[in-house]
Amino acid sequence: MAKVELKQPIVQEIAEHIKDAQSVVIVDYRGLTVAEDTQLRKQLREAGITYKVYKNTLMNFAFKGTDCESLCGSLEGPNAIAISKDDATAAARELAKFAKKAPKLEIKAGVVEGNFYDTEGMKAISEIPSREELLSKLLGSIQSPIANFARVIKQIAERDGEAAPAAEAQAEAPAAEAEAPAES
Repeated sequence: MAKVELKQPIVQEIAEHIKDAQSVVIVDYRGLTVAEDTQLRKQLREAGITYKVYKNTLMNFAFKGTDCESLCGSLEGPNAIAISKDDATAAARELAKFAKKAPKLEIKAGVVEGNFYDTEGMKAISEIPSREELLSKLLGSIQSPIANFARVIKQIAERDGEAAPAAEAQAEAPAAEAEAPAES
C-alpha cells in the first residue's frame, strides 16, 4: 500500500472535524510539559473542544478548498489544532486562559465563522465572553428597567398609602365646619 493511501484516512478525519466547525485555532505547543499538555487536553475536552496534533502536510491537504485554507501559511513547526463546533469563541478563550498559566503555549492563528484571524485577532476573540454570559448580560439589561419601574411604582403606592389618611382627615375637617351651626 502506498504512503498516500495510508495518510488519506487522516486527511479525511481532519476534514470531517473542520467541516462544521465554528472555529479552528492553530497553536504552537512547544515547551509544554507533559503535565501541562495533559491539563490542557482535559480543559479543552471539558469545554467541548477537539484538540489534536497532526502533521502540517496532512492539515494542509485537509484545509485545501475550505474556509481554513488561509491557515496553511501558519503551519510551520510543531502545531496542534483546536476545533470548536458549538461556540465560536470557546477554543480561543480556553487556549488563552490556559496560556496565562503556561506562557509557552502560543496561539498562532485561527478561523472563526469563516474569517481568518492572526495572533492579535485571536487574542481579541479570546476576550469575548461566552454565549451564555452574553445572554445573561442581555437578560439583566432587559430586566433592569422593568425592575426599576416596579420599584418606583411600589414607592409611589406606599407614599400614596401614607398620604391617603392625611387626605381623608383634611376632607373631613371642611365637612365638620360645614355641619357646625354658624353663630351670628
